Amino acid sequence: MITEHAILTVKAGQSRAFVAAMREAEPLIAATPGFLGIEVLPCIETPDRFLLLVRWESVEAHEQGFRGSERYLRWKALLHSFYEPFPLVQHYGPSLLAEPVTSRQ
Repeated sequence: MITEHAILTVKAGQSRAFVAAMREAEPLIAATPGFLGIEVLPCIETPDRFLLLVRWESVEAHEQGFRGSERYLRWKALLHSFYEPFPLVQHYGPSLLAEPVTSRQ
């Protein structure tokens, strides 16, 4: 499993419209073979900033599978006009820890 990561900075005042567009776009990415899950987290300190985390079976599932699909064209049309600047998208490998660390209270 890999995780796609991007900081999405939305143009000022457009967060509500962005969230609505993201909800409309979510089924497009979810329909991709190799898709495992998505999170879009709002930044607490910076309004109009979001953390996008998408879990994939492989980089190829994202790069060739989703980005090579007709669904991606619709995704772009729904979302790409919101970003300023355009986000850097990177992929991260599996955790280096055997199991996720949680609170030890």
